Amino acid sequence: MSATPLVSVIVPFLDVAPYLAEAIESVRAQTYPNWELLLCDDGSTDGSSDIARAYAQGDAARIRHLVHDGPTPQGSSAARNLGLRHARGELIALLDGDDVWLPNKLADQVAILREHPEADALYGLTELWYSWTGAPADANRDLVPPSGAADGSLLGPRALLSGMLRRELLVPCTCSIVMRSDAVRRAGGFANEFPGMHDDVAFYSRLSLVGSFLFVARQWDRYRQRPTSTYATARESGEGGRARLRYLTWLEEQIAASPARDDRVLRASLRAALRRERHPRLFGIVDRLRNALEGMRR
Repeated sequence: MSATPLVSVIVPFLDVAPYLAEAIESVRAQTYPNWELLLCDDGSTDGSSDIARAYAQGDAARIRHLVHDGPTPQGSSAARNLGLRHARGELIALLDGDDVWLPNKLADQVAILREHPEADALYGLTELWYSWTGAPADANRDLVPPSGAADGSLLGPRALLSGMLRRELLVPCTCSIVMRSDAVRRAGGFANEFPGMHDDVAFYSRLSLVGSFLFVARQWDRYRQRPTSTYATARESGEGGRARLRYLTWLEEQIAASPARDDRVLRASLRAALRRERHPRLFGIVDRLRNALEGMRR
């Protein structure tokens, strides 16, 4: 890897006008200078496109506004794949249009990847950001959940996927990760079958099947918590469980089609995850009993 590799920053967006400029400014504020910003428009109608065009016109050497050739919207996975097709960087970084980076993110992560050529991707901790609202009730709600991995862990191929399936490892936030572009393309990019819910999990699954992840227990980003986000609306509607079952069924096909190897741990993890989603009432009872027993022991 070169001393100052180009980092292609892919930002998919759809109707996030109140937040998009802040996301873009967090990239422009990076202490690491060698980046390009690909603003991938999924068919916004709220003024987000005007914001993206203005930034692209004002810094044409580094910022591009990209739009689909076909109809819109096509979903976040397709929007990120649009960015991948235009990315020129040795490294790929992801940022959603309503999240932000801390200024030292790229400088730190590029330096760490340079020291660890065995890692195909790097991620860290992420702050769940509630206080952005300015409301007194949200002032003390920000938190950084533990990842489940030890600081400095190198998760070899399939290890992150197995841990996510067993719910032992937290799914990395898209605003946290930086990846080598050759590994992303080797994995096949994002899965267009998931236009919103589980788009990130499906992609990490593909990447974990072929690559390794390095976890560093540092926080470089803020994940904006808002009631109209994809995940919040899915939870509210009850779609979350159905979406996870679709993802697990898709994953079963992906694993079956991947090169033959000893997958006993991964396949066992997948079978357990499928049983839980196919029998939610039964496992709900089991979880309540387990929690009651643990409470009695305490």
